[in-house]
Amino acid sequence: MAAKERPIFLVDDPIFDEHRARGYHPERPERLLAVRHAVSAFAGSRGGLTSLAPRDASDDEIERVHTPRYVEQLEQADGLFSALDDDTYLAPRSVAAARRAAGGALALVDALLGAEDGATGVALVRPPGHHARPDRGMGFCLLNNVALAAAHALERGKKRVAIVDWDVHHGNGTQDAFYRDPRVLFISLHQAPFYPGSGNAAEVGDGEGTGFNVNVPLSAGASDAVYAAAFDRLVLPVLDQYAPDLMLVSAGFDAHARDPLAGMMLSAEGFRRMASGVRGVAERHAQGHLGLLLEGGYDLEGLETSLLATLEAVAGPAVAPSQVADQAPLSMRQTGDLERAATALRPFWKV
Repeated sequence: MAAKERPIFLVDDPIFDEHRARGYHPERPERLLAVRHAVSAFAGSRGGLTSLAPRDASDDEIERVHTPRYVEQLEQADGLFSALDDDTYLAPRSVAAARRAAGGALALVDALLGAEDGATGVALVRPPGHHARPDRGMGFCLLNNVALAAAHALERGKKRVAIVDWDVHHGNGTQDAFYRDPRVLFISLHQAPFYPGSGNAAEVGDGEGTGFNVNVPLSAGASDAVYAAAFDRLVLPVLDQYAPDLMLVSAGFDAHARDPLAGMMLSAEGFRRMASGVRGVAERHAQGHLGLLLEGGYDLEGLETSLLATLEAVAGPAVAPSQVADQAPLSMRQTGDLERAATALRPFWKV
C-alpha cells in the first residue's frame, strides 16, 4: 500500500497583489506570479494542496511583536501613497495587505498545530516581513510575518519554536523580536557584509536568550557547497540539540545566483537541500510540522525554480545536505566564515 501523502497547506490571497509601488520596485506583484507558477507545477505533479483562507491579524496579535505606536503609524498611512524609508513603500492597499499577510501566517500556524503528524505549509505572503523591527518597518517589510507566526505558536502553547532564515539578507527584525527569548531559536544564514549591516556571528542573544540567536554570515559568492557545509556543521546540529516543537522558515530566495540584488551563487538544488534538512529536523522533533513563509527573491525564474525545488523537498524524504552536496572543497575564506560562526556557537552548542 502506498504511503499516505502528508497535507501541505497553502496561504495566498488576491490582496497581496495590491501592494504595488507607483514606479518600478523589485518587491513587486509579479513575484507572486512566479511563486504561483511553482505551486501549480508542484500541485500538478502531486495532486493539490489544501488552501487556507487567511484573515486579518488583529491589533492585539500584531502587538505581540510590534509596538502600539508603530501599529498606529501604519494605520495612519492606510489608503495613501507614502514610504517608511528609501526602500520601503506604502501604497493605498499596502497596510491591508500586510494585515492579511500577518493573519495568513497565523492561519498557517493554526492549521499546522491542528493537523496530523507530517503537515507542512507555505505562505505566499506579501509584503515580506523579516526586516520589520518591533518599532518600524524597513527593507521592503511592514509587519514581521514569521515573528508573528512564532509568537502565535507560543501563545498556542508551544515551548520551543525554531526559525531558519535563509534569505540573503540578515533577518534583523526577527532577531530583535526574540533576542532575549529562549523560547525561539533564530538562525540566519546571510551574505555579509551586506544590508542591513547586522547579523555578526557574535550576536548570540542577551539575557535568558543568550545562545539562542545564531548568525552564519557568509562572504559573497557562496555556493550550494558552502550552504550545505553550513547546514551540516552548524545549522542542523544546533537545531537537533534545541529540538524544536515547531519549525518555521523565512524562505527568501534572493541568494540564488540569478538574483539582481545580491551576490550569492545558490541554485534551486541548494534550496532543495536546505529544505530537506529542515524537513528532517521537523520530523525528528516537531511531528513533521514545518511552515515556510515567503521573504525575498527578485529574479522571477530563480524564485520559481527555487520554490518548486523547496516544495518537492518538504514533500519528499528528508536528506541531509551533506549527503548530496557538491564535494568541491571550500576556499580558505569560506572555511573561515564557518569557523568564525562555530567559534561564536561553541560556548552554547556542540558544533
